[in-house]
Amino acid sequence: MPETPTRLPAEQPVLRVVPMPADTNPAGDIFGGWVMAQVDIAGGVAAMRRARGRVATVAVNSFQFKQPVTVGDVLSFFARVLRVGRTSITVDVEVFAERNPARPYVVRVTEAQLTYVALNGDGSKREVPPDVA
Repeated sequence: MPETPTRLPAEQPVLRVVPMPADTNPAGDIFGGWVMAQVDIAGGVAAMRRARGRVATVAVNSFQFKQPVTVGDVLSFFARVLRVGRTSITVDVEVFAERNPARPYVVRVTEAQLTYVALNGDGSKREVPPDVA
């Protein structure tokens, strides 16, 4: 069942992308794995900014596809840090699709929570530095 049209959040998206025909699954919708990869990139950007350096994905805590994504949707990825541990950062990512340029509307298509770990240059864990406001 389609979600009620909504509005994009007021903040700037971490990532904005338009899926192409090469990104479709056999049913003609955008392949879920492609969406997951974009979510991981967006979450990683937020985690990297907070960690002030290199991070790696250690867990996908939750991932919910709310609606299919189609070719031509303009996807906006909004990421916010939920929790910061000693070496880890948990990020929430919401994905919105801007659809139908002739009569535009926005729907939320995906939401996920991922955990990243801060890394040193050699790949070993490091502490997340204190937040600098």
